[in-house]
Amino acid sequence: MSQENTTKFNFPTETVELPSKGLLYPTDNPLSSGKIEMKYMTAREEDILTNVNLLKQGLAIDKVLQALIKTPINYEELLLCDKNAILISARILAYGKDYTFGYNNPNTDQEERITIDLTQFENKDVDYSLFQNKNEFSFVLPHSKNTLTFKLLTHGDSKKIDAEVKGLKKIGSGGELTTRLKHQILSVNGDYEQKTVREFVDNYLLAIDSNALRQHLAEITPDLDLKINFTLSDGTEIKDLSLPFELDFFFPGSRL
Repeated sequence: MSQENTTKFNFPTETVELPSKGLLYPTDNPLSSGKIEMKYMTAREEDILTNVNLLKQGLAIDKVLQALIKTPINYEELLLCDKNAILISARILAYGKDYTFGYNNPNTDQEERITIDLTQFENKDVDYSLFQNKNEFSFVLPHSKNTLTFKLLTHGDSKKIDAEVKGLKKIGSGGELTTRLKHQILSVNGDYEQKTVREFVDNYLLAIDSNALRQHLAEITPDLDLKINFTLSDGTEIKDLSLPFELDFFFPGSRL
């Protein structure tokens, strides 16, 4: 009878700092530490990335991130701003810091291959004194003067929004912007009833106030600053481009 193989393999992990610094989670939530432990990607996670069914459902990336996170967290509670940092870290741990993507030169109409260093990204400059281990904020709309409370969206919120938008499209109704606001706004003038929030967004939220709210959200949301600058072969400078996530972001050179 062969003896069972009890060999233990050393497996490296890394600590990833969250842009929120954990200050938007309750103190009893593991995410409130402001960091998580992640393992390096293996061939098993690559299998997930190439699973046709998961790709069609848009679930492959999330399945991989959940497999890589070693800290015992509820993935549904993960803020989208923190998820961005985990996504970038996962790519670096899997294939290194260099990421190459295609960019069409507007002067030559030719695609050029651009390589950037993924470790260059730093956290946005936000006022962390606003964060008191509670994901709820207040904002007075500048024109209607209605007072709203709102939250920053989590992965779980994003799933609900996507499902609702998909359903609305089937019946030719609603839109992504208003649907997102209905999930993000918690109360209107102290009324936390969801029916009240939805009625307000549909019928009483002025466009100019909606724009002001979205600008305020952008200002206070902690996140990685994913703007990049580079120079094309003819000397053309491209500035403040949002990092493009191509299909081969997690499979360098695949060009799927």
